[in-house]
Amino acid sequence: MSKSGGYRRFLAALLLIAGSIGSGRAFGAQASGNNIGAVLPISPISASVLVARAVHTGLIQPQSAGRSSNAAPQLTCTPAPCALPNVQASGGGQPVNEDPIAVNPKNALQLLSGGNDYNCPNIQGFYSSGNGGTSWLSTCLNNLSGQFGEGDPIVGYDRKGNSYIGGIDSPNGSTGEIVFEKSSNNGATWSAPSIAVNPFFSGGLTDKPWLQIDTTATSPHVNALYMSVTQFDVSSNSTITVSHSTNGGTTWSGAIQVDTTQIYPNVDQFSDIAIGKDGTVYVSWMRCLATGPTGDCGGTTAMMEVSKSTDGGNTWSLPVPIATPALAPDTCSAFYGCVPNSSERVSNVPAIGIDNSTGPNAGHLYVVMYTWTGVYLKVEVYRSSNGGATWSLAGNVAPTSDTHDQFFPWLSVGSKGKVGVTWLDRRNDPSNVSYEAFGTYSTNGGSTFKPNLQLATVASNPNNDGFGGGFMGDYTGNTWTGITLYASWMDTRNGSTAQDEVGGLLK
Repeated sequence: MSKSGGYRRFLAALLLIAGSIGSGRAFGAQASGNNIGAVLPISPISASVLVARAVHTGLIQPQSAGRSSNAAPQLTCTPAPCALPNVQASGGGQPVNEDPIAVNPKNALQLLSGGNDYNCPNIQGFYSSGNGGTSWLSTCLNNLSGQFGEGDPIVGYDRKGNSYIGGIDSPNGSTGEIVFEKSSNNGATWSAPSIAVNPFFSGGLTDKPWLQIDTTATSPHVNALYMSVTQFDVSSNSTITVSHSTNGGTTWSGAIQVDTTQIYPNVDQFSDIAIGKDGTVYVSWMRCLATGPTGDCGGTTAMMEVSKSTDGGNTWSLPVPIATPALAPDTCSAFYGCVPNSSERVSNVPAIGIDNSTGPNAGHLYVVMYTWTGVYLKVEVYRSSNGGATWSLAGNVAPTSDTHDQFFPWLSVGSKGKVGVTWLDRRNDPSNVSYEAFGTYSTNGGSTFKPNLQLATVASNPNNDGFGGGFMGDYTGNTWTGITLYASWMDTRNGSTAQDEVGGLLK
């Protein structure tokens, strides 16, 4: 069965079920847990969209737990370096996963996180804090009229103190666009949802968005918003586009193609953005060939790519290869591979950061990813000192003695040039199942990284993700403010559902 044909049949089934639900007809048992791999199609579309569609139509039923309090001790610690206390940013009985985080560049006490939040009707929840992460205010992204949300949360602040949230909206479970809301009071109230990015292809899908905002005061494009998106057509052909707004989201450019369209089985997916202090915009993404042992990208060698724009996102350079990581084998019917010893889908987002300091490594670029060693998933950082023209492997992020799985990494560069990396790590479980969030940083341009700090105070078992071990999201997040690296991750310490946990390190 071709991926595009199988996916069209899946969509037809979803629409049939949606219509039957609306007419009140009953259906059989809902799938949950390890049955997710049998229910969802093997598709290049991000897992969060596939799960969202299945939840909306009743094919999958998330598990539930008691509502948790999200008040906790203040996120401070001494002496440095030290790991911050842990705070649950999300709340509610349903699972929350896929957790970006941002900090207001004008107010270090204001934080914004989000998740695929199954407590929300549209599966898009966001959490704002005005006291450095001690407590959080929740909101659900609203839908356009007649549409529903499909996850993939994005967050950001501009230098005017405005905050932005967004995700995928769809009218029919097939096509879709990226919508956003804006707040001028750190999430106390939000604007109505508006469209930022429409499909590049007729009848196509906007998938896996990422939002980055130019917050350098002296940049020629200060406060410009950039949104990268994976664009799929109905035949699973794909391309990466970037849209931008120079007026706080009032209007947006069209979806500008970064590279040529990839004809399936070539697949582009999982983009990220970094912005230099001179206004140069860099977009990174993964390219893979869906001809692996299970007929998808699992178990293949991927290519991480980067392109840049020096004119505010209007035109883009030819892509340059960063690295060729091996993707995890597909052992759970997941297109991009699976976390070993589990039925969890694993993505490989090449998270990119840039040194905007005035230090010795100013302008250097860094990208984090995992690679499959044949034994375990290993986090690696690559760096470039010449604007992305060439790349080399940086120093070891985790000790070489750590041969347990390391996955869902993220990377940010602080204002003083420190390179922060966080990820999920199984080193404390001899069975290589449960994980904690770990973090480290480099003060010498990635040549070496400091001893790892365990950020999560309690281990998480992925089988307690609220989907019976079948889905825990596609990415984590981190962000610097001063000497603090905040991190957010999918945490199952409550024993029944994943939640958005926030911690980090003080260096």
